[in-house]
Amino acid sequence: MWFLFALLSAVFAALTSILAKIGIDGVNSNLATAIRTVVVVVMAWGMVFLTNAQTGLSGIGRKSWLFLILSGLATGASWLCYYKALQIGEASKVVPIDKLSVVITLVLAFVFLHESFNWKSAVGCVLIGAGTLFMVV
Repeated sequence: MWFLFALLSAVFAALTSILAKIGIDGVNSNLATAIRTVVVVVMAWGMVFLTNAQTGLSGIGRKSWLFLILSGLATGASWLCYYKALQIGEASKVVPIDKLSVVITLVLAFVFLHESFNWKSAVGCVLIGAGTLFMVV
């Protein structure tokens, strides 16, 4: 089931890039990011209440709060940079560079989460990095 959700995430991420590139025309990138964020917040909280997940709020520990807040700040910074890049660059070049986050995530997961990093991971990182450079040069 995780694979289906990951695949759907990729499809929606692709749609996000195309729709954002069209929608950002003539709009300040920070304003566009704020509009997108409001929509995401409404949608996310809608799902929380639809699934009755709000009852779990009181059970969230301090460490989880801290790291969820830090994750939110990283997401916000990512989105602000992404929209600015989309506004001034071509989507076909911005998106592959943004997807270098896959390589960075694998390295960070190895260093901080002590996840396995084997020869397949290394080869995949090199291929993704090389493919990205090939696409944007």
